[in-house]
Amino acid sequence: MTRPSEVRPGWGLRSYLAASHLIPLVVAPLLRRRLRRGKEHPTRWPEKQGMGLAPRPEGPLIWLHAVGLGEVLSLRGVIARMAAARPDVSFLVTSTTAVSAEVFEKNAPARTMHQFLPLDAPRYRKRFLDHFAPDLCIWAEQDLWPGFVSAIAARGIPQCIIAARMNAKSFKAHQRAQSLFCDLYQMMALVTAQDQATATHLESLGATVRVTGSLKPAAPALTCDPTALGTLRAAIADRFVWAVAPAYAEDAKHARAAHDTLRQSDPTALLIVVPRHPAAFADDPAPKRSNGQWPDQNTPVWHCDTFGELGMIYRVAQAVLIGGTFSDIEGHNPWEAATLSTAILCGPRRANFQTDFDALISAEAAVPVADADGLAIALQKQDLTALGERAANLVTNAAAATDQLATDLLQMVKA
Repeated sequence: MTRPSEVRPGWGLRSYLAASHLIPLVVAPLLRRRLRRGKEHPTRWPEKQGMGLAPRPEGPLIWLHAVGLGEVLSLRGVIARMAAARPDVSFLVTSTTAVSAEVFEKNAPARTMHQFLPLDAPRYRKRFLDHFAPDLCIWAEQDLWPGFVSAIAARGIPQCIIAARMNAKSFKAHQRAQSLFCDLYQMMALVTAQDQATATHLESLGATVRVTGSLKPAAPALTCDPTALGTLRAAIADRFVWAVAPAYAEDAKHARAAHDTLRQSDPTALLIVVPRHPAAFADDPAPKRSNGQWPDQNTPVWHCDTFGELGMIYRVAQAVLIGGTFSDIEGHNPWEAATLSTAILCGPRRANFQTDFDALISAEAAVPVADADGLAIALQKQDLTALGERAANLVTNAAAATDQLATDLLQMVKA
């Protein structure tokens, strides 16, 4: 059997590696534009060029990479399990978005640090790998950087892909670069998938795959600021509270219409809108957390438009409409709400988390709705407490596969 470090790259990977030498020519103006638009961290952006890196902790280091906020937060469960089993191991998590760094730092497990992944140019990845010298590299879900994968394999560092997901649209895109991805998958010591459809797609591209399910049910409950939580609980008192999170315009439109119906029977009901992109809701006259405003007993709708507050919202809301399920976003992670026993409602567009929603719906732990009328009926007729309890129970059962995955990953790290 060919070892990952012995894989000879085909034309696709060779072409990519050659082109990656050009990346530094365009990085400086690109990062400046993103800084001006608030899309890069104001002080940590040099990390994307492999500079200004944090000190490496002593001892074995496991590096995990995920692209954005939801994927990064999902890593917390498997990290916690590995950390408990190996107290000598530290963890480095990388991502690419500023929001993911901000929220992850509030929820980071013990012995875990965050950095931004450098862009995939030879000099940047060399700086990063020379500095951190990881003992294991774990790529999560979707994001795979070919130059890094090749450089890691050349150094003899074991690497793997966990909780991969690839829908039909993504599979077609990958097929156009099949030679490239076949080489990358051959460099992996382990590839796991969230569902059988993803496994089939990956196998068609040359990977050997094991289905282990999603990491998201195994992640610990989101944290929150206890002072802010106390302030919100005092403000809402004994009102019926529900939320739409993380909300896009289409989700908020359906939620507001359902809330108008709900308030006909319960005039004290409060809807909390948690915008995914707060700027898109800037003109909405509802009071906003970013302005230091809290709901009072007469507030029908309140915007919690500051990042990293879902842990607070799910602790006070009896139910949540998961955002993106009424838009082409096709859904967000429902497990963060399930972990906190919040009743889950979802619209008809769930393709981005289809397996997760199917599991919850089949267990009668989530309720699908087609429109605002259906949403209002669900809020009034469903036993929301029982719905939340079933969701929490499903979290406990679904997390078991992550225990075995953590054990398998640690076997690749020398004691």
